[in-house]
Amino acid sequence: MITVFKFLFRLLGYAFLAIAIIAGISDASISIAQSQVYMAPLVDVWFELSPRTLELMNESLRGSAYGHLWEPGLRVVLAWPVWAVFAPLGLIFLWLGSRRRTAHVQYA
Repeated sequence: MITVFKFLFRLLGYAFLAIAIIAGISDASISIAQSQVYMAPLVDVWFELSPRTLELMNESLRGSAYGHLWEPGLRVVLAWPVWAVFAPLGLIFLWLGSRRRTAHVQYA
């Protein structure tokens, strides 16, 4: 059962890294076209792709008992560039899903 979770973690890790790479390439191409540095914030990309889910997440935070604690941190993360959010997540999931090698000690 643990191997299934490790496989899913690796799959998510690779997917998140792919999203981060695509977002980085997109930001780089826009920066080159505009001749100035541009990094798309996660909230803008999320709003472009699915405004309803962003609205649902916002409503669920307001409705929860600890929403006032989560909201400031979430605002900071949503202001980060897409690649800066997904690259660390991808690396964490890859680390969690990695196949650990055990060292076999031989005694003479």
